[in-house]
Amino acid sequence: MSNVAIVTGASRGIGFAAAQALVERGDRVVITGRDAASLDAAVTALGGPDHALAVAGKSHDAPHRAETVERTLEAFGRIDFLVNNVGTNPVYSSMVDLDLDAARKILDINVVATLGWVQLVHKAWQGEHGGAIVNVSSVSALGPAPGIGMYGASKAALVQLTQQLAHELAPKVRVNAVAPAVVKTKFAEALFAGHEEQVVKSYPLGRLGEPQDIGGVIAFLLSGQAAWITGQTIVLDGGLMLNAGLA
Repeated sequence: MSNVAIVTGASRGIGFAAAQALVERGDRVVITGRDAASLDAAVTALGGPDHALAVAGKSHDAPHRAETVERTLEAFGRIDFLVNNVGTNPVYSSMVDLDLDAARKILDINVVATLGWVQLVHKAWQGEHGGAIVNVSSVSALGPAPGIGMYGASKAALVQLTQQLAHELAPKVRVNAVAPAVVKTKFAEALFAGHEEQVVKSYPLGRLGEPQDIGGVIAFLLSGQAAWITGQTIVLDGGLMLNAGLA
């Protein structure tokens, strides 16, 4: 029987690439996102309802999380993997000028909702049967990130959360994270659109990331080849951090 994964924020970008990598190796996926039409298109691209199911909603909404887990079990009977990909950064600002409501929203979606997904999936399936989790962090967790400091702080919290969960949920459940630099997605457009050639000069490998660069590593971390890896954050940055950070 094939494994089953929930992948949040998977109508496009990194989430879709992760779902695609999992489907290509024979897993089935349940994908979430806010826009039902985009999710339906993603399900078609993933091979249809035999391979993928979409549940529309907001990741930080507890009833949406509960519905997703319930529908996953109804459709596929198991939840082996969880990919926490949803993230937000609604404002670009220095930390001293940052609206505190925006700060709370960033933490709620990027950190608290991630924990909510883990708790629910653990109670529903993984606590008894085991499995693996990947959280999508960012290189902004590893050093100063001008204009997106609170986003970086939330992603740093996600690195710590990954380590804590890996310790608490072992040996049945492995928990790891990936920390991408700038990947060419709609979410990250503000970081490169209109000046990509200049941005790329900071990357020793000479290009920005593509969603599949990240999706493939997520699939690896959810595979038997990674059976002795837990509590780790894999930096995927085209060599960027070799240049002493983001600042």
